[in-house]
Order: sequence, then structure tokens, then C-alpha cells
Amino acid sequence: MPIFGLWVINKAGGLVYQRNFADGLAPLTSNEYLVLAGTLHGIHAITSRLSPTGSSSGVQVIEAETFKINILLTVTGTKFVLLTSLADTTADTVLQKVYDIYSDAVMKNPFHTPEMPIRSDGFDTRISALIGSGQN
Repeated sequence: MPIFGLWVINKAGGLVYQRNFADGLAPLTSNEYLVLAGTLHGIHAITSRLSPTGSSSGVQVIEAETFKINILLTVTGTKFVLLTSLADTTADTVLQKVYDIYSDAVMKNPFHTPEMPIRSDGFDTRISALIGSGQN
């Protein structure tokens, strides 16, 4: 059950990390990824306000014909987005592990500026070990 891609979106809606892991997604330009991340951020914000029962953390899964978008919202507002096959059942566990890796490899790095693009070999290496090697 392939994982097609991973995105990390900062609390302002900017794409700070994007990586593809399997074939199957349409090839996109950097600008198209940025627009998609911003759009998903907006959709997430809107859905968090639509709940008829009160507060909501927003959309967690969007299912399309050939893939799913799984979203983990952290307490700081950072969103981790995993694009998977429809049959995948591990997305929640993988997203939690990605968040743990992010907390350890990125947020503990004194040279990383929060809300800025993630440029960490340690993060990339650990994500590769978790999900598999991919294309950038």
C-alpha cells in the first residue's frame, strides 16, 4: 500500500517540506505544490469552523478516486499531510511517527528557524527509513 507523498505545511499555510515516495501522482511544479498547500490550508481552516457540534480540528481525511489525503494537525498549527493509496490503513500511525521525527530532528536543531523550509539531512534520512527512499 504505497505512500505517494509527504507535505509539511506551516501554520501560515506555507509548504515547508514536500517529498514524493512512489509513482502515481501527477508531476507538479514547485509553484503548483505551493498553491495546493495553501489551498489545503484554507480548506482545513474552513472545515474546522463548519462543525455542527461545536469545535473541530478540521478535515482529517480527503478521499479521491485513486488516493487519500491524510492530515495531522499539531498543537502549534503545523500540518503533516500524507498522500496514500485508498487501501492504506497505516496513515495515522505513519503521520504520528513523522511528527515524532520532526520534533526530534527539526525542532531540536538550533539552526532551524520555525516556519521556514526544512533543510535537515537527519530529517530526510529518518523519513526515508520510515517511508522509503523517494524522489524530491
